Amino acid sequence: MTFDTRRTADDKLPSDQKTAQGRWHTAMSRDIKAILFDKDGTLLDFDATWAPAYEKAAMWVARGDAKTAERFLEHGGMDLETRRATSGSLLAAGNSEEIASAWIAEGANFTLRDLTAELDRIFVDSMHDAAPLPGVPQAIEALLERGFTLGVASSDSEAAIRAFLDGSGLAPKFEFVTGYDTGHGPKPEPGMVHGFAAAIGLPPSVIAVIGDNTHDIEMARAAGAGLTIGVLTGTSRRQDLEHLADVILESAADLAGYFR
Repeated sequence: MTFDTRRTADDKLPSDQKTAQGRWHTAMSRDIKAILFDKDGTLLDFDATWAPAYEKAAMWVARGDAKTAERFLEHGGMDLETRRATSGSLLAAGNSEEIASAWIAEGANFTLRDLTAELDRIFVDSMHDAAPLPGVPQAIEALLERGFTLGVASSDSEAAIRAFLDGSGLAPKFEFVTGYDTGHGPKPEPGMVHGFAAAIGLPPSVIAVIGDNTHDIEMARAAGAGLTIGVLTGTSRRQDLEHLADVILESAADLAGYFR
């Protein structure tokens, strides 16, 4: 288990300042009563799930032309050699409508409405057999036993989120689910956090937001969330997140240890 904090990561800080900041983070975590999870790269393996889904979608949009499909994927931020989405790219953080719009601008011959609907269909299909990251289900159980209220906020559609939660057996663990199409707005706008707060009757100041992407942390900060947690199991590197997040964990599986 490894975790770090944005304000205590610098070894050049005086020891008394490090100690004070460590106490600040401990006090901060004790105030948290609810946790809002990102899905892709936080609850599930982003690359294993999304690389084949994006490739399938791009081939469909390209009408079977491999070179055109590759152009769409590269335009969205995928490295074709590694099959990984670049941190902060469209394919790492965008929703179906944003991806559809970008691919239409790149030459896809569809209406925005039709292409968004087809991408949603492909992405929902990819969620049925997606598995949680190792240790995450156990961490969720531990958090529930300690009285935390849990929610999920994703740039995916609500149907895709629920397909993953149902397929993984995690659906009963979460009291709130919101996607880009639920009505709370997209990331990094604050609406998803505010929607969670309203649904559970708590202020954003006692909610922690955990995610693998800068959009997650920016959303949390815009909403006034009490704690922002970055994880390294998705598309972002430590250096992408540490200037924004209060805490950096290797994985959401480490949450139970952090909130001990």
